[in-house]
Amino acid sequence: MKWHFEDFVYGSIDGSVTTFAIVAGAIGASLSPMVILILGFANLFADGFSMAIGNYQASKTRIEFIQKERKREEWEIENMGESEKQEIRDIYTKKGFTSDLLEEIVRVITARKKIWIDTMMKEELGLIEEMMKEELGLIEDGRKPVDTALSTFFGFNIIGLIPLIPFVFLYTAGWSVSVSDSFLYSVIFTCGAFFLIGIIKGKIVKKSLFRSGLTTLMVGGIAATVAYVVGYLLSYFIK
Repeated sequence: MKWHFEDFVYGSIDGSVTTFAIVAGAIGASLSPMVILILGFANLFADGFSMAIGNYQASKTRIEFIQKERKREEWEIENMGESEKQEIRDIYTKKGFTSDLLEEIVRVITARKKIWIDTMMKEELGLIEEMMKEELGLIEDGRKPVDTALSTFFGFNIIGLIPLIPFVFLYTAGWSVSVSDSFLYSVIFTCGAFFLIGIIKGKIVKKSLFRSGLTTLMVGGIAATVAYVVGYLLSYFIK
């Protein structure tokens, strides 16, 4: 497996946000630590697996689409050669080529089938780079679909576990702290995770590390606040 930080960060953000939102909602609803752990771990494995599969399927669908388009272009060249030559001519006319030079370009490109297809894929569909990588079993930026899926899954589960850590110790190690104290620790741990994920994301996309960390922290905080309020209101009305 080749590790991909982009997908790891993607999974990490979603994992930490959704897991902490579940914790916050459960605390708002005054649920027991055991219920919080059940809901949290169920989310980690089910949602993490779902995200990984979704990422994998999206990547495979992209590859299959490119394959289909290439076969279509190949069929059109074989069965509608003159029409496809005219498309090449029209493409390079728009680029400013004329007269003998234009005809020479058309002749050179259409003399070799692969170059002809590649040119149509690039100029007509904008898919040539992706197609070349697809032939190696890769998606558009050189990543294998299975690697993107696994990176997403591990990011979701590793970072998504952080909001649950205080409750794991509370339930299994018998901490002499209250549920509310455990929730406070969860808030602190998760805020740190949010900020760290944002910094990593900022480094990858070459943005301000502090601003990226703060933005991710704010997004996670909003999601958690909404979940807590919903849980509290539901608990209040149910009672």
